Amino acid sequence: MQIFQERNFGNLVSDTFNFFRIYGKDYFKSYFIINGALLLIMTLLSIFFYREFFMQIFVANAGGESYLFESYFSNNWPILVLVGGIAFILLFIIAVVVYTFPIFYMKRLGENQTKISTDNLLTDMRKNVGKFFMFCLLTVIIVMPVMMIFIAISSFLMMILIGFFLFILMMPAFYNVLYLTLYDYMSTDKGYFAALSYSARSVFGNMFDSSRTRFWKYWGSTLVLGIIIYIISMAFSMIPYFMIIGNMSLNPNYDQINDPSTIFSGVMGIVFFVSYGISVLISSIVYNLMAVNAGFMYYDSRKDLHRELDINEIDTIGQVDA
Repeated sequence: MQIFQERNFGNLVSDTFNFFRIYGKDYFKSYFIINGALLLIMTLLSIFFYREFFMQIFVANAGGESYLFESYFSNNWPILVLVGGIAFILLFIIAVVVYTFPIFYMKRLGENQTKISTDNLLTDMRKNVGKFFMFCLLTVIIVMPVMMIFIAISSFLMMILIGFFLFILMMPAFYNVLYLTLYDYMSTDKGYFAALSYSARSVFGNMFDSSRTRFWKYWGSTLVLGIIIYIISMAFSMIPYFMIIGNMSLNPNYDQINDPSTIFSGVMGIVFFVSYGISVLISSIVYNLMAVNAGFMYYDSRKDLHRELDINEIDTIGQVDA
């Protein structure tokens, strides 16, 4: 598969799936070697937090005693702070892998590396941990306030329906700008602001010129894949909730149970939290569709790489003829 080339809307979507059909085995092999243990630990921590938070809220609300929720945190805050700190560190490490792994994998593919080793990818990620941290920090300080203002305006305008369409139009565009910024920032020697400027021009440039704009094909591919990922993630994440409702409905003595937390005990509790953990893992895996799709958008916008590829192909043809 040629990575450095121009693509239309159909190619952006279809090539995303073709990418995993061709490279999926090697891609996910390296992905899970690097990130598998971290994802498993994070899933277990998620189950722990989910179990503690959800159970306490459920018990307090069911018994009409909300003070029990506050009392629980007062008595257990040291362990919760410790687990929360560990979870934060793990989240950052996982974020480094989840967000940068596709970038370096596609970059090496575009450079015609047929065998991409896990060690090479680990080296790429270790070298750019600082840049990723700066990306996160500057995005929170600069981009997030703009997005929050936009969301507030859109929410207000939803009363007259305009806000709904504005939200659907701009949220995928914001996502594209952020991910293209990350691709450009990690793949070149540019600073954050230069990468952000390039990405904004790539997404919004010539927006109303149908013959030159990239906005609509980027927006459409992100929306389509976003809907697919949302459906898959929701299908798995809703299973635990349906299990609770089903268990409550099938238990004729549920109203007489003194301790509502028993709904999470036994086999039902184990199945509930395992299914939640699986939904976390599935969501992290399918998110790679969006990351690879963003990569194709980025390399679609890199006309300079297209020209270099054409020159190299001409040189190769000349050498063959000679």
